Amino acid sequence: MEEGLGAPAVEYVHIGRRNNSLSRSGRLLALCYLVGVSLGIALAFGVAAGAWPVLPFAGMEVLVLCLAFRYIGQHAGDYERVAVWSDRVDVEIVDGSAVRRFELNRYWAHVVCDPDGARVALRAHGRDLEIGRHLPAEQRVLLAGRLRRELRNAEQAQRLPRMIQTR
Repeated sequence: MEEGLGAPAVEYVHIGRRNNSLSRSGRLLALCYLVGVSLGIALAFGVAAGAWPVLPFAGMEVLVLCLAFRYIGQHAGDYERVAVWSDRVDVEIVDGSAVRRFELNRYWAHVVCDPDGARVALRAHGRDLEIGRHLPAEQRVLLAGRLRRELRNAEQAQRLPRMIQTR
């Protein structure tokens, strides 16, 4: 996918990432705050009202919070990249530690989009490859339209008669 001598240039690239509103340190700070508040309330009820059975439930709550924040941290770097080249479409999907790469023939690839934008996929060889997972529905519709235009440009360029010059 590197551009070098004689290699075709990338015509269109879409990179979709998750909306990570907190940095890693921000997530850690938020988790510490939530754990402190939860355990503080449980201890206060345990001491003041003698409600010690609340502590195991607060511990389970803290455990679930830690697992949720761990999952968010593992998937903070997820993205998908769709690159349209002169004769192919490259799709790279990073989900956690898994990296999947697909290469589709540009002339055979078609965009499939639900009317409400719930699902956008590239279809080629009878298989669908879902894209736009990190986008809201209205942006998925825009992505589908842009990809259709890019793929149509390749079809139109292929149909144009080629001028052969002789000297």
